[in-house]
Amino acid sequence: MTSQVSPAVASASQSRRALVAGSVGNFIEWYEFGVYGYLATIIAGNFFTLEGQTGMTGLLLTYASFALAFFCRPVGAIIFGRIGDRIGRKPTLIAVVLLMTLATAIIGLLPTYAQIGVAAPLLLTLMRMFQGLFAGGEFGGAVSLMTEFAPKGKRGIYGAWQSFTVSLGLLTGVALVAILVQTLPEAQMKDWGWRIPFLLALPMGLVALYLRLKLDETPNFVASKKTGPKAQKTAAEKASAVATAKAIALGIGRMMGWSAGGYTFLVVMPSYLQTSLHATFLQALVATVLANVGFALAILPSGWLSDKIGRKKVMMIAVFAVIVLSFPLLHLLQNSESSLLAKGIAVLIAGATIGMIAGPGPAMLAEMFPTRVRYTGLGLSYSLSNAVFSGCAGLIITGLIKETGNLDIPAYYVVATCVVSLFALMSLRKDDHLRELDE
Repeated sequence: MTSQVSPAVASASQSRRALVAGSVGNFIEWYEFGVYGYLATIIAGNFFTLEGQTGMTGLLLTYASFALAFFCRPVGAIIFGRIGDRIGRKPTLIAVVLLMTLATAIIGLLPTYAQIGVAAPLLLTLMRMFQGLFAGGEFGGAVSLMTEFAPKGKRGIYGAWQSFTVSLGLLTGVALVAILVQTLPEAQMKDWGWRIPFLLALPMGLVALYLRLKLDETPNFVASKKTGPKAQKTAAEKASAVATAKAIALGIGRMMGWSAGGYTFLVVMPSYLQTSLHATFLQALVATVLANVGFALAILPSGWLSDKIGRKKVMMIAVFAVIVLSFPLLHLLQNSESSLLAKGIAVLIAGATIGMIAGPGPAMLAEMFPTRVRYTGLGLSYSLSNAVFSGCAGLIITGLIKETGNLDIPAYYVVATCVVSLFALMSLRKDDHLRELDE
């Protein structure tokens, strides 16, 4: 059933502004989350290495704080999603990027455990929770903005920019950390150098705020507010609580592999390589850069391809590739006789397979929800999936390796979640990419 009132067609300049303004918030969000993951061992030493505890315990506590922030995301998705679906995408996204930036910058100013004792990890965890709360309102709004402004036949490539700016944020974070590690003596890096990436979020946030203040409201949202009583009743039925809950559950299933694989290969990898495979900090960062480069290179082409042949084909091929390649690629990294070139190619391929899922992913999720609940539905699907399967990735992988000594745990984790996603993706319609958003 189609919507009774068609949304106005956005101009090319409106679409471009929406793409940039939506992307910049995602960049900041994932820049910060990446920086936290890359600096996990240093943060553990400054905040979570308590008296009488081992370094591995400190790392586990660091990842617990990481996971807690992710579990605040669904709360933020509900709060900001409902606001965004009621009063509009623009004002909600302005509030989200402002609050998220402030929480990130404050982390760079926090005193350490050596300075104020147990209050330090508590304050850091509190700021992480605020970050998670505000970041929970980012994805649903940004993807709604991008896809609702997307020209006909280009939702896949427009939505892919959300994932692409995720990769840019992660790459910028790891590049900055690598520069600091190379520039500063180890003692200075541990003492104050780690604060710099968090403080740089402040000027980034001001740029994002400026861009979002210049936005227009999306055509779909404006049209949804102008529909007549009969159309509103039809839309309300499509957006009922039961229908939305079912779509969210299905969205989580389709995203599981993306969430777990993305964080395992792109964020948790540095700590895994250091603590389990005894790589140096710089070697781990180089491997992570290569994984993120592979991720970035695959995103936009796969989003574009999904506009041509459909989301289902592209995403199922990508998920199947992750299932088949996870163990061989991990074993290649574990093999001390493997060349550096072979290991570099392995992490590049690992990142690229996740990028193939992440390219069509945002548009696929946007097409699952009607305009009246799109912000909320998108945000909850994404945040719940990430809370469980991304936020807990470091905690689960590090904890299981500590308990079992099995270095294949990352591959088991990624494959198990991707198998579920493969079945969930089978329910996708082949023509979803051809339909209007509210059909």
